Amino acid sequence: MIKVNLLPVKRKKKAKPLPTFFIATVLITVVIGIIMAYLVFFFSSRLSERKAQFAANEKKIAALKDQIKAVDDFEKRNKMYKERNDLIEQLGKNKAVPVKVLTEISSLLPAGLWLQSLSVSGSNVSMSGYGYTNSEIVNYVDNLKASPLFSDVYLQESKSIEREKISVYMFRLTCRIKA
Repeated sequence: MIKVNLLPVKRKKKAKPLPTFFIATVLITVVIGIIMAYLVFFFSSRLSERKAQFAANEKKIAALKDQIKAVDDFEKRNKMYKERNDLIEQLGKNKAVPVKVLTEISSLLPAGLWLQSLSVSGSNVSMSGYGYTNSEIVNYVDNLKASPLFSDVYLQESKSIEREKISVYMFRLTCRIKA
């Protein structure tokens, strides 16, 4: 007997080979993906290094600014102390000048003369006083002119007046203190 199979036979289809361009495209995509992942990792690590270096530099700049401020404060204080020291030294030097001026004025003053007022402003000296004779006043002016401490001695006024029923000469003179 002959048997006939009427049922369709399932045949296995032959697997079609994958196209080469598809395989190449997938391989290229995977390689490019790996390269891109490496580049992202590489540049992100460099970026984080740069950020860390930037933060360290910012800290250094802040520390240096503090040091610059401290140096500026020190220079200001040093300048202020130097100015004060110079002022103290100048006052110390100038302290002796009035003593020298008064000593010189009194040592040059003749016996018949007396001073009524004496004022010193800067290097200018103004005097007024009385004398018994005009020649004593002229002698005093000559003494001041010969003094090494005074210059520009100028007799402004000398006039005869009566004081307490005695005839005297009133005088005013100016001079400069040599530096």
